[in-house]
Amino acid sequence: MTDQTKYWIEAIRLRTLPLALSTILAGSAAAYPVEANFTPVLLLAILTTVLLQILSNLANDYGDFRNGADSEQRVGPRRTVEAGLISPGAMKRAMVITSLLAFSAGLLLLWYSFGRHGRWSELVLFIGLGIAAILGALFYTAGKNPYGYHGFGDLSVLLFFGFLGVGGTYYLHTGEISLAAFLPAMSIGFFSTAVLNLNNLRDHENDAVSGKRTIVVILGFDNAKIYHLLLVTMGWLSLLIYLTFFSNQALMWLALIPMPVHLFHCWKVWRTNDPRLLDPELKKVALSTFLVGLLLFAGALL
Repeated sequence: MTDQTKYWIEAIRLRTLPLALSTILAGSAAAYPVEANFTPVLLLAILTTVLLQILSNLANDYGDFRNGADSEQRVGPRRTVEAGLISPGAMKRAMVITSLLAFSAGLLLLWYSFGRHGRWSELVLFIGLGIAAILGALFYTAGKNPYGYHGFGDLSVLLFFGFLGVGGTYYLHTGEISLAAFLPAMSIGFFSTAVLNLNNLRDHENDAVSGKRTIVVILGFDNAKIYHLLLVTMGWLSLLIYLTFFSNQALMWLALIPMPVHLFHCWKVWRTNDPRLLDPELKKVALSTFLVGLLLFAGALL
């Protein structure tokens, strides 16, 4: 493997991909009792989601470099453009290519779900949502006025990883809107927002200096820790309500297995005053959220 290949893998940030997949798995789990023959939609949704997450990561790498959010004081993993490992021009080209790939995969997904059945209004609606997802990935930190620099990143994650990610997956499978499906959507959405908040807790000092006004910078470090505990609590509460009142598959209760990981994590966050010590917690929350989605999916199938 060449050094350049390693740099691109680093820019893609493989550790973020399981969190994106949790949205598809949770939405598919909720849909399985309604629509059992859904393998093509599942695979195409996974492909589209992975490409969108990669696009978001590349745009974040490029955008933070352009807006001066990356510096030597930054705590988290290095950014490839800032470090001079990938040129800004090469990163912009990669963003264009990834955008086209994500749009193409999304079109194929929507054609299979709606177009081949002549459901044109739904096809057009979801194309619009797909374009919004691509623009959301691009302009989170890229562009002249990125919304991630003004405290809207959390709302975006809750929307795209939760309501649109999980709820949209459910609709792609079933063609139905279900209020019950919004409960796992809220759960994955809150957990995903907690991952972003954890990232912002870690980086809040550098973000404040560089003018990046995340929720943590707005609330302050201590208040943002309380906010973090609320996000995790609301995630589990949503899941418990769903399992208790809307799921008739006993094995889906296996999704509660990662709960102790989150409890210990919250204790660690509450007691931590050094932002650098929070970096290992990112992987724990992201992977445990993926495990929640995977166990929901496995419980539904089994």
